[in-house]
Amino acid sequence: MATLVQYLGTGRRKSAVARVFLRPGKGQITVNHRPFEEYFPTEATRTVVRQPLLATETADKFDVMILADGGGLSGQAGAARLGIARALVEFNAELRAKLKELGFLTRDPRKHERKKYGQKGARKRFQFSKR
Repeated sequence: MATLVQYLGTGRRKSAVARVFLRPGKGQITVNHRPFEEYFPTEATRTVVRQPLLATETADKFDVMILADGGGLSGQAGAARLGIARALVEFNAELRAKLKELGFLTRDPRKHERKKYGQKGARKRFQFSKR
């Protein structure tokens, strides 16, 4: 039996988590068992996901399977980008310098800030009345 060669990378952003599997192939990308173009409707989110592959010139060498969960499409796209970058480093450690330089291996720490009591939101206050 032939063994399956694949590289795993996990990415997180906001409240989204993406498990990324890189398998040798022709450059096909699927997200949650759906075509890439169908899952991410905007060109901006598609570009974000493809960035690490284009930067390392490996876009046509791997089939990418992404299992995204939680958050919105933008968060999932960011999580997928980090997951792909980590999987590429697992494939070839020499790509690390290039990916790190472009900032693809940095986890974006920005999270949703909770609403505070006695206020309208996390930062916004109710209107102040002097009299």
